Amino acid sequence: MHVKGQDKLSRSEGLRLWHRVNLGSVLADAPDLTTRQLAILTTVYLEPAPHTVRSLAARLKVTKAVITRALNTLGRHGFVSRGPDPHDKRSVVVHRTASGARYLSDFAERVRYEANALSPAGANHLRAV
Repeated sequence: MHVKGQDKLSRSEGLRLWHRVNLGSVLADAPDLTTRQLAILTTVYLEPAPHTVRSLAARLKVTKAVITRALNTLGRHGFVSRGPDPHDKRSVVVHRTASGARYLSDFAERVRYEANALSPAGANHLRAV
């Protein structure tokens, strides 16, 4: 990862960045997603569609049941919706939603903000925290 003014993050800085992003989510009272749920959500939004339960399970190397449980939670938050695959009635297609796009936009902004804090001056501040 390249941060303005730096070639690499140290392990400590990377961990601090992850901590501050997650702390920001908690303080903003954002939905409490697991790492797996966030991985599924970002896969749906960042990788080309279509996304099926089967393709997500293969991509994340988990069972379809694991994906279904995570999609249930993401669906309750309104971050994804599901519908039948018009080409394969046995398959379920996962769709993006406006709420999911807003959530990820806010999350990306938190990441950007905290990463920018890792400029040379910001990194010194984070080391002191």
